[in-house]
Amino acid sequence: MEGKSSVRFTLGKQSSLAPERHGEGLDAEKEELVDIDPGVRLMYSVNECNLDGIRELLDSGIDVNFRDIDDRTALHIAACQGFPDVATLLLDNGAEIDPKDRWGSTPLADAIHYKNNDVIKLLEQRGAKPLMAPMHVNHAREVPEYEINAAELDFTNSVEITKGTFRIASWRGIQVAVKKLGEDVISDEDKVRAFRDELALLQKIRHPNVVQFLGAVTQSSPMMIVTEYLPKGDLCAFLKRRGALKPSTAVRFALDIARGLNYLHENKPPIIHRDLEPSNILRDDSGHLKVADFGVSKLITVKEDKPLTCKDTSCRYVAPEVFKNEEYDTKVDVFSFALILQEMIEGCPPFSAKQEQEVPNSYCAKERPPFRAPTKHYSHGLKELIQECWDEIPAKRPTFRQIITRLESIHNSIGHKRRWKVRPLKCFQNLEAMLKKDLSLSGRSRSSRSTN
Repeated sequence: MEGKSSVRFTLGKQSSLAPERHGEGLDAEKEELVDIDPGVRLMYSVNECNLDGIRELLDSGIDVNFRDIDDRTALHIAACQGFPDVATLLLDNGAEIDPKDRWGSTPLADAIHYKNNDVIKLLEQRGAKPLMAPMHVNHAREVPEYEINAAELDFTNSVEITKGTFRIASWRGIQVAVKKLGEDVISDEDKVRAFRDELALLQKIRHPNVVQFLGAVTQSSPMMIVTEYLPKGDLCAFLKRRGALKPSTAVRFALDIARGLNYLHENKPPIIHRDLEPSNILRDDSGHLKVADFGVSKLITVKEDKPLTCKDTSCRYVAPEVFKNEEYDTKVDVFSFALILQEMIEGCPPFSAKQEQEVPNSYCAKERPPFRAPTKHYSHGLKELIQECWDEIPAKRPTFRQIITRLESIHNSIGHKRRWKVRPLKCFQNLEAMLKKDLSLSGRSRSSRSTN
C-alpha cells in the first residue's frame, strides 16, 4: 500500500462522521489533475464516475487503497456519491471493504448516511459490517436504561424458538429469548423508527399475562430484543399435542389471554397486538398463558389503517376489516380471540380444511368456523360470547374488560356444576358408610344378647 498523501480530497460529499466540511486542501478548479498526487487523482476520477479513467489509473499501478490525509479511500468517495458501478470496479480490484477514515467512518457508514441504497446492498453483499447501530448515542449518559451488553449474551447451542423469530441465549445465568433485528434494519429508516417505538412501549409493559421485556441491544449491531424465556412453548404446539381442551381449561386459558389483551388495550395510548394467534401465546411454568411477539410491524396504536398481508401474519386469525383495508381499532384482537377460544374447544384451527390464503375471503363473506363440538362444551353462554366477539360489525364486539367479566361468570358456573356432581356422590358414600357401621353395631348387639 502506498503511503498516505499529505493532501486532502475536498470535492463531493464528505465523510459522514466529519465534524464539518473542510474548506482547505486541493481545489480541482484551480489545479490541473496532472499536478495532483496520483492517488488523489484516482479519487477525483471516482467522484466524476469516470470508469475508464479509474481503470487506466489502476492499470498504471495506482494503489486502489490509497488514503488521503484524512484516511479516506476511493471506496469512501464512491459510497458517499452513490456510485455502485464504481464501487464494484474498486472492489473487484482489491479495495478493502471496511477501511476507516480519521473519524472512524467506513464506506458502508457513509452510504447509509447519504441513503445510497444500491451501494449499501452491494457493500453488504461483499461482506461489509455495520459500523454502529442506528440508535447509537454519542454520550454514555444517553445510553437507555434497558441496554444490554451484547457480549453478555451467550448463543452457544442456541436453537430457534417461536416460529424462528427468537433464539434461546444465556444471559447472567438465566435462559432468555433473543430476537435479532435483520441487518437491513440499519438502512431502513421506517424500520428503525418502528423499532424505537416498540422499545418505548415494551419498557412500559408489566403484566403477569404478557411476556416480560428484559432489555435490548441498541448500541451495537445487530440490534436485539431480549425477553423472558418460557420453556413450555406456545399454545399452538400445546393444542397440536392435546387436541380439544376441557371447557374448564379452555375458559381458564381464555381468561389469561383476555387479561393480557385488556392490559394492552387499556394502555395509553392503546396497544393493538394485531397478530394474536396460538403461536404468539406462550405457557409459563405454572400453566398460565402470556401474550407474546410484539414485532416491529405489529405494535401499533389505535386508528391504524396500514393494510396487512399474509406475509405479515397468519391469515386464519385476522379480522375481515383489516383485509378490506378499512380503518380498524382494538376490536381486531377481539375477533382473533374468538377464533382462538373456539379452537381450544374444537381442537383444530379455524377453517382447517381450507388453504390459509382462502380464509380471509371466507371471513369477508361473513362465514365463520362451524361449531362441531358437543353442545354441552359451549354451555353457560360460551357459544354466544364467541359469536359476539367475531361479529361482522367491530363496534358490536365486546371489550376485553367485558369479556373477562363474562368468562369469570362462565368459569364459576362450570366450577359450581362440577362441585354439584361431586357432592351427591360424597353424600352417598358417607351414607353408605354410616349404614354399614350401623349394621355392624346392630350385629354386635344381637350377638351379645344371645350370649347372655
